[in-house]
Amino acid sequence: MAKQQRGNSRRTKPLVRAPHRVGSLDAAALVGELREFHERAEDPDVGRMPADDEVYSALVYAQKHASALSRAPVEVRQSAALKRVLLWEYLREQAEVQQARAVQAARAELVEWADLAPALAVGGPSSAYNKAKRLLALTLSDDDHNDKPIRRTPEAAVQAERRIAARAAAERRAEEAARRQHAMIVPVAERLLEHRDGLVQDEEANDWLDEVAAVLPSCSTPLQQVSLSRYLDAAVRALQRSERETALPAARTADARLALDAAVKLRSNSTS
Repeated sequence: MAKQQRGNSRRTKPLVRAPHRVGSLDAAALVGELREFHERAEDPDVGRMPADDEVYSALVYAQKHASALSRAPVEVRQSAALKRVLLWEYLREQAEVQQARAVQAARAELVEWADLAPALAVGGPSSAYNKAKRLLALTLSDDDHNDKPIRRTPEAAVQAERRIAARAAAERRAEEAARRQHAMIVPVAERLLEHRDGLVQDEEANDWLDEVAAVLPSCSTPLQQVSLSRYLDAAVRALQRSERETALPAARTADARLALDAAVKLRSNSTS
């Protein structure tokens, strides 16, 4: 008889599979439900049970006094046991996250891996580094993984750190470029508004210039800055379209012409 083939189980499967996690939950509410179970079971010591927001201490109490539910219906005992399991898992996850942050703080204070090894209950510096990276994976949010947990391996954590750092650097560059662009837009917009009376405005151009005038004095947030850029761009487009359609200049004065030309040039540079 042919020997039955074993399933093709890869040893690395636990390392590459995204872990399941409890994540966020209302731990205090669950403790409150456990308290209610004990009160209904007439637990004589329930008055000693810590407050709902003292999750660890309350859970220790519920664990030690589980026998107080012995006369409760089986469904209640099962539900209480499941809630205790869930809360212990939640606390374990929270402890790992906090430990990862503590390690990061220690490293920021230049604590050596050799000194962290005993605190992390590992044998040496390299083991401390690897454990710290596995813990770090719990605290990282990597958009490339669509908010799925990052694999708890040192390699996965390092790769995620690099991706996150690269995205942060790109965001900083984009923000700096936006600040430079905004610094150029403001004087152009102010000049255009200053000589607005010298512009030949149709209804659309007038509306967009009103929007520019409204947002310009308090333009400080990223949303306001983006809006100012869009409003100015729309106003310039409306003025240029009016020039093409009427074959008449959109500016009646030399100052208005210079202000409009500066806005057109700025728009051309920003879109090129």
